[in-house]
Amino acid sequence: MTKKIEAIIREEKLNDVKDALREIGIIGMNVYEVRGHGRQGGITLAGRIGTYQIDMLPRLQLNIILSDHNVEKTIETIRRAASTGRQGDGVIFIYPVDEVIRIRTGERGKEALTYEGDIDDRQS
Repeated sequence: MTKKIEAIIREEKLNDVKDALREIGIIGMNVYEVRGHGRQGGITLAGRIGTYQIDMLPRLQLNIILSDHNVEKTIETIRRAASTGRQGDGVIFIYPVDEVIRIRTGERGKEALTYEGDIDDRQS
């Protein structure tokens, strides 16, 4: 039915990811500023007074809700656009979504998710 993609990416890759998603027809998304670290545990910086560890790095979290059949294409698009090949490129989570309701119209399910010109509209 419906899935939520939550992608944590580098800040500098946001425009690349947004442009790539727009190309495949992903129109709606939310972006949040977040901080965290993964396997690398942060970064070590050297300054005048020595070295120090920054363990909570700035990242962006993209949230996208879409139909099941669009998930793989969207994941691959995000992965390609967000990749630098270095540690800290990010991670993608997939969650099930039980229901979607558009507040303004009361539309539910697929109708609440569909926008003119979006990925589902293009496939119709």
